[in-house]
Amino acid sequence: MPKQTQPNLTWHKALGPNELPEGRVKTVTLGVDSICMTHHYGQYAALDNRCPHQGGPLGEGSIENGFLRCPWHGWDYCPLSGKPPGGYDDGVKTYPIRVREDGIYVGIQEEAPRVRTVSDVMIQTMINWGVKWCFGMVGHSNLNVAEALRLQEQAGGLGYIGIRHEGAASFACSAYGKLTGRPAACLAIAGPGATNLITGLWDANVDRAPVLALTGQVSTQVLGRHNFQEVPLDAAFGKVAQWSQTVFSNSAHSELMSLACKSAMLNRGVSHLIFPDEVAGVAKPEGQADTPDGRLPQLDITPPHDSLSKAVSMLSEAERPVIIVGHGARFDMIAVTGLAEQLNAPVLTTFKGKGLIPDTHPLGCGVLGRSGTPIASWFMNESDVLLVLGASFSNHTGITPKKPTIQVDSDPLMLAKFHKVDCPVYGEISTTVQLLMDGLNNSAGIDQRPEIAQRWKIWRAEKDSRKADDRGEGVNSAEIFAALTDEVPDDAIVAVDVGNNTYSFGRYFECQRQSILMSGYLGSIGFSFPAALGAWAATQEDDPRFKGRKVVSVSGDGGFGQYLAEFNTAVKYGMNITHVLLNNCNLGKITKEQRAGNWPAWQTSLTNPNFAAYADLCGGKGYRVGRADQLKPALAEALECEGPSLVEIISDEELI
Repeated sequence: MPKQTQPNLTWHKALGPNELPEGRVKTVTLGVDSICMTHHYGQYAALDNRCPHQGGPLGEGSIENGFLRCPWHGWDYCPLSGKPPGGYDDGVKTYPIRVREDGIYVGIQEEAPRVRTVSDVMIQTMINWGVKWCFGMVGHSNLNVAEALRLQEQAGGLGYIGIRHEGAASFACSAYGKLTGRPAACLAIAGPGATNLITGLWDANVDRAPVLALTGQVSTQVLGRHNFQEVPLDAAFGKVAQWSQTVFSNSAHSELMSLACKSAMLNRGVSHLIFPDEVAGVAKPEGQADTPDGRLPQLDITPPHDSLSKAVSMLSEAERPVIIVGHGARFDMIAVTGLAEQLNAPVLTTFKGKGLIPDTHPLGCGVLGRSGTPIASWFMNESDVLLVLGASFSNHTGITPKKPTIQVDSDPLMLAKFHKVDCPVYGEISTTVQLLMDGLNNSAGIDQRPEIAQRWKIWRAEKDSRKADDRGEGVNSAEIFAALTDEVPDDAIVAVDVGNNTYSFGRYFECQRQSILMSGYLGSIGFSFPAALGAWAATQEDDPRFKGRKVVSVSGDGGFGQYLAEFNTAVKYGMNITHVLLNNCNLGKITKEQRAGNWPAWQTSLTNPNFAAYADLCGGKGYRVGRADQLKPALAEALECEGPSLVEIISDEELI
């Protein structure tokens, strides 16, 4: 071969002296370049590893009849010059080589400065809007977006968590949004990667959590032609995304990302951006990233005078007012607690609102409804007016329509959504509560604190009596959640799943200052552990509400089985998460429902591994508990672990 000379070359050792046999090819990576090395008729050559037609990896091909054959579509090239036979001009780039005593060297030109792309502009805009985390899976149709994310992670602009299943990414984002009120992003490829996001995105949609979904898409020139992994993503995401847009080469790129972020934050839902493969890498050297300056309104909405006056009148005349708070009031509890103390009003929560007021607070009554305590239902039934803040009136909660009701919400569509209420109040909760306090002056109902204390005494005695139940088939739920109440840090973030384990959590676990995360309206099995990944991300930020807090997740064996591979994700990133797993080898809630319907239990039994051993195999720490006296020591040790830990509890499916 003629001697090749090029300026600004860096010489990289590609092969040892006898590493590549005659007639063979091999892929090597030199810096960021992927090279196909060939050995043909005693000569070595270095070719671009990417076939110019479909991108096939030539280093995975073979030399047949004197030609290097592309492994994807069979096109031939000269193994030394890279030129195809027949006089075609679609050859492969070659690199200069030097054969030295210690091996074969390839000359690589100094890398040209990277040109800013559409993805760079949009990801920088996303970060400017306060997005700090992306959960996702890198793949062939999102590589340009992934490169923009990689550079931002390298520069400290955001954190990236590579998950094992895209559903875990969207659940993690949903939980992060519920906890913080801010969006995180999830990344997936076209086709199956994007569709795998949908369940977690529906969870965010129905529970009003802000999320950004970033999905790849096939190139625009083959779009609509039933290309490999082509799915019409705008249609597939049609109901789950309250805002969705395909990115084109001539789009206003920073503006699109700004609208996506703004819509997710203000509509408290899913925004979706679709990146066709080639568009995401289009050069945009002069592109400017947008910021949220001047783009967001103040949200402290003052309620109309008439509805506020009516609410003040109803509360001032009440002797036994009761406050019910839902998940929508989670950022307003300082004001809400102040009003409760002024009114002497018991505070009940929906299940999604569990823990918004400590169960040890003199006015705290726990959860109302199917997953709740008899304390909460008793005070609702004894009330003469209900003040409902940020709650949705779901049938699971069971807020009675028979009592005079004031409902406050910042979303007018949530007011009187299921049935009429006596006084719907459109306003931001903290603002409205402060105005109620001002209008009430010193008005208060009777002091119900002694009754609350007595009701808690009765319920705690009942829980203690249930701890003694033992059929010899595992630990009962009253015992499990009593131990968790004692051992879980008062300020932990606790993600729970669905099923009997979650009903028992609502009923038995007593909250202090813990934040509780759950799949509320969707009720999706498998939520808890991916949610813990999202919660952990929030604890790594400087936000004093979450920084450094312990993350705990609780599930049954059915729920953990859906995303158990994500335990490896927790190990990879050193996440300080403790998972508590109730193992009864059964989908217990479904078994219970089958029997309640006079059907036999069918296809609800589970065959499980030793989950504690699995945690050890993944590189975490596993504990197995078969008796009640082992609970507290195992929990205490697991909670002290640095990194992920798992406590597997053999539980009784009947004693829930």
